[in-house]
Amino acid sequence: MTTFDDRKDAFEKKHAHDEELAFKATARRNKLLGLWVAEQIGLTGEAAESYARDVVAADLDEAGDADVIRKVQADLKAKNVDVSEHRLAAKLAELLETARQQLTA
Repeated sequence: MTTFDDRKDAFEKKHAHDEELAFKATARRNKLLGLWVAEQIGLTGEAAESYARDVVAADLDEAGDADVIRKVQADLKAKNVDVSEHRLAAKLAELLETARQQLTA
């Protein structure tokens, strides 16, 4: 192999690793959001964990965060808890940073 091939392979491996890390961080962020929303709507213990898993699964519906926001907004509204879409987006950003820190620790 040439040096160019070695560099290309290293770049491809790094890219695959970065994509995997991003996927894991997003999944962890969604779990943390699910746990936060569960607390807002009064779920604890296994019910909160189950709800968090449902939020993680909701993200598989479509690309982006809209599906997650839609799910948690509907659940919050059903329990008469008022949380704006802007606040949810801010919470997602905050929890993504927390998730990244947890993964790299």
